[in-house]
Amino acid sequence: MKKLFAIIVLAACACFYSAAWGVLGHKTVIAVAERHLTQKTKANIAKYFDYDLKKDAVWMDHHRRDPEIAYTTAWHVYNVDSLHRYDPNPRLSKGDCIQALEIACYNLEHYKDLTDSAVVMNVRMLIHFVGDMHCPVHAYFPGPRAFWPCRLNGEDIKSFHNLYDAMPNRLWPDADPDDLAAQLDNCGACRRNKIAKGSLIDWAKCCGDRCAAIYDINPFLTKDLDPDTVEKSREIVSLQLRDAGYRLARLLNELFGK
Repeated sequence: MKKLFAIIVLAACACFYSAAWGVLGHKTVIAVAERHLTQKTKANIAKYFDYDLKKDAVWMDHHRRDPEIAYTTAWHVYNVDSLHRYDPNPRLSKGDCIQALEIACYNLEHYKDLTDSAVVMNVRMLIHFVGDMHCPVHAYFPGPRAFWPCRLNGEDIKSFHNLYDAMPNRLWPDADPDDLAAQLDNCGACRRNKIAKGSLIDWAKCCGDRCAAIYDINPFLTKDLDPDTVEKSREIVSLQLRDAGYRLARLLNELFGK
């Protein structure tokens, strides 16, 4: 048997902190996915989780500084090139979100050979990093990263990145993840399958194409943001949360539905 646990291949940590989508966004991605898991998938996952997966939605954010998994700190973002294609360039030499998902998927293809704790860890990676890759500011386009301070309608915001990390809460401040998932889950089976098909690299390109739109609303380094930024972001955020859920469901069904 090949050596598993490639989780240790990518080393050490980066110096930034980000929490894509926040609790509401990450839980909503999982809630969308849960609506499309097969009964067999649910039963197999339940052997390792005696609670709803949404409980671990932001586990990777909360524990990324733990010494045992500090190597995952760099894995929450990824680069795309000028054509919005995934670009594993040296700017993220410690690993990235796409590589983290490749690791988790590889390990979980053999989940029956793993310890229970290894299964749990890799599922936590899967459910979190699928969400992360769909967050607009976690796709790093060429040029400045999205960490400049800005203002929105007189409100000082730590960074443009933080604005979009918190965008689900700005759009739906009182939402329940399951209710929001039901609202966003508006595709029939054929459309869901079309969205979920392809590889992680294909998904990264789709995310890049769509997420570039936030820089049409506010170009790089804009200090005073368009006053309608939140509402103008509604469609992008809604589609990204929904599609992340469909793609997560596909991965979980492929890995645990056998």
